[in-house]
Amino acid sequence: MLQPIIAGVVGALTGFASSFALVIAGLIAVGASPAEAASGLLVLCIAQAVLAGLLSWRFRLPLSFAWSTPGAALLVAAEGTTGSYAAAVGAFLVCGLLIIVSGLWPWLGRAMTRIPMPLAGAMLAGILFPICIAPVTAVIEEPLLAAPVVLVWLLLVRWLPRWAVPAAMLVAIVGVVISAGDEWMRDASLAPALTVTAPALDPLVIISLGVPLYVVTMAGQNVPGFAVLTTLGFRDVPARRMLAATGAATAVTAPFGGYALNLAALTAALMAGPDSHPDPSRRWVAPIAGGVTYVLLGLGAGAATALVAAAPPILIIAVAGLALLGAFTTGIVSAFEAPETRLTAAVTLIVVASGVVVLGIGSAFWGLVVGALVMLVTRPRSSLGATPTEEAT
Repeated sequence: MLQPIIAGVVGALTGFASSFALVIAGLIAVGASPAEAASGLLVLCIAQAVLAGLLSWRFRLPLSFAWSTPGAALLVAAEGTTGSYAAAVGAFLVCGLLIIVSGLWPWLGRAMTRIPMPLAGAMLAGILFPICIAPVTAVIEEPLLAAPVVLVWLLLVRWLPRWAVPAAMLVAIVGVVISAGDEWMRDASLAPALTVTAPALDPLVIISLGVPLYVVTMAGQNVPGFAVLTTLGFRDVPARRMLAATGAATAVTAPFGGYALNLAALTAALMAGPDSHPDPSRRWVAPIAGGVTYVLLGLGAGAATALVAAAPPILIIAVAGLALLGAFTTGIVSAFEAPETRLTAAVTLIVVASGVVVLGIGSAFWGLVVGALVMLVTRPRSSLGATPTEEAT
């Protein structure tokens, strides 16, 4: 049993190190205080550990869960548009309820998987684009801190790709600690704590943040997560129960800062693959070990938030940009793969990446709307394609 335990620990370390800073930055961008952001990171770690432990044990399948990394990028892009953190929490709650409905109502789940790839891929790429260009900006604005980060990432992409982003994050942390000294610890609350924020249901924030958060979580995380499990030979995955469970976990944790939970995609490949154990029937132990590791890492959420707050914002976004280059590439490829829908994809990407806010509603929603209109005008309805994994749910 040692092999799957090691795989679970490695998967958790990789997943946490790759994107915890983006989670904190995203929550702060939508109005959270440092304490509230730390609470969000902690509750997300606890919730995904509970999901992995209960569902993996119940079904004896390697079912791993994660926070929505594209969702965190969406939060960063929504900076200044939510009005208040309570309104953002309300959007998190609605996102969770929509995921629950997707699990309980098969039609909605199928509808989500039928979003045309040019729209889904372009929306994802548009959300990630400003973050993925941050490494370039960071090297110009903070060369002493950012250049070593990019260099380490580039070298390890060639030799140890799995550790490229965690190593880049470690270099960034060392740089921040050296440059800030011990000042980052003086006013920080390092003890783990959960804070509660009552949700406020603002229709504009729900449309601008809650609905796009649901779309990118489903299209960018849940559907690929199901596809990974299917590719690895796990074809009896309880998809509807998993969606309902992740939606319920999101709704319950939303007041504590849990913005979106979903089936893991990248770390799932490690925990559910042959590296976890040659015997597929024994791989279910890996996500449980990973969940325990996440809880231990989550206990350091206060220190992690203090470090992120002490760092130049562009440096944190730059590390996140390096972590999201793979997802950005996937979005671009899927968006522009079919020649006949490249105009639709281009328009969607441009509108989303523009960051425009119209009628108090952010660019992610308008990108979908404008892209859908362009697709309807330029392409017959009968030829609209579905995502290749629509059978997943």
